[in-house]
Amino acid sequence: MSKPLPFIDLERQRQRLSDRIDRAIQRVLAHGHYIMGPEIGELEQSLSAFCGAKHALTCSNGTDALGLILMALGIRPGDAVFCPSFTFAATAEVVVWFGAIPIFVDVLEDSFNLDPASLEAAIRTAKARHLEPVGVVSVDLFGQPADYDRIEAVCAAHRLWLVTDACQSFGASYKGRNVGTIGVATATSFYPAKPLGCYGDGGAIFTDDDKLAAVIKSLRIHGQGTDKYDNVRVGINGRMDTLQAAILIEKLNIFRDEIACRNRIASRYNAELANVARVPALIERTTSVWAQYTIGVSAARRNGLAAGLKTRGIPTAIHYPLPLHRQAAYRGYPVAGNGLPVSERLVDEVISLPMHPYLEESDQDRIIEAVKAELC
Repeated sequence: MSKPLPFIDLERQRQRLSDRIDRAIQRVLAHGHYIMGPEIGELEQSLSAFCGAKHALTCSNGTDALGLILMALGIRPGDAVFCPSFTFAATAEVVVWFGAIPIFVDVLEDSFNLDPASLEAAIRTAKARHLEPVGVVSVDLFGQPADYDRIEAVCAAHRLWLVTDACQSFGASYKGRNVGTIGVATATSFYPAKPLGCYGDGGAIFTDDDKLAAVIKSLRIHGQGTDKYDNVRVGINGRMDTLQAAILIEKLNIFRDEIACRNRIASRYNAELANVARVPALIERTTSVWAQYTIGVSAARRNGLAAGLKTRGIPTAIHYPLPLHRQAAYRGYPVAGNGLPVSERLVDEVISLPMHPYLEESDQDRIIEAVKAELC
């Protein structure tokens, strides 16, 4: 068997940045400000400049980023918040933290993102149950922004706020708007496997709303006021540590180049695999950072494909094997009135292939040839 390939090759990136990251870490060790050191402010300014958001606030992880936004928006027990079922648990988890009610919405088959028609059905479901709809948490799954023209129109018609879960899509754009500038606020994650990842947990929040940013800034440090012993609201310990910020500064410097590499790799995958699998499609004038490269095959062939690729030293992953509304923690919450047929089907059909900026053409050829051999 050929040498196994990594699913995500963080080692290649580490080799590229080794000297710069070592120097960045040494600078933090030298000044000793491990919490809220100067690199925090530097990173926040760089993130803001990168995407064009007025405010960028770092935090402990992507889940806390979502939670801090909902706290700042004043979410209350019993509020209805709409989110897709075909996503990672954190999206709905933060809604439940505050006693609010997640209502699960279906997704579109071609983009894997929230279906605006299903959102309308979910709003009707909420009203039929005498719940108070307050907002939408839309997920940019696998790196591509959702169809925000249509989603924003629904939100405006029903007076709902829109929060963007961009934990997989920071660095992408939607019809001339950068991720981080869509909705009342955006959350992202810097988990190591993300397109822009640190060496531990980390996250960030983006917003153009001055008042919302001020509240979030307080909430992430225990609700502090003028200083850390003057608490004006109940908050959390949601700070990013300085070492992670120093690492991210260096990674952000090469991020645009890495995004270009990801797009080149995704284009080759699409061109070569379109005849044997359902390949991901981009919305017109929309870019992706390809956090995952996920294809669709028939449910009858998915497990066989994964097993066959494994024997050839090619790892795969299933994102996601079970929709949220079928998981034990979330089975009791409502779903859009017409059901979630696409989410129900996708969990049996999707399979993700290796994707990272350092995937050599020869390795990609090996993956492509293996997928064709297994499916043809």
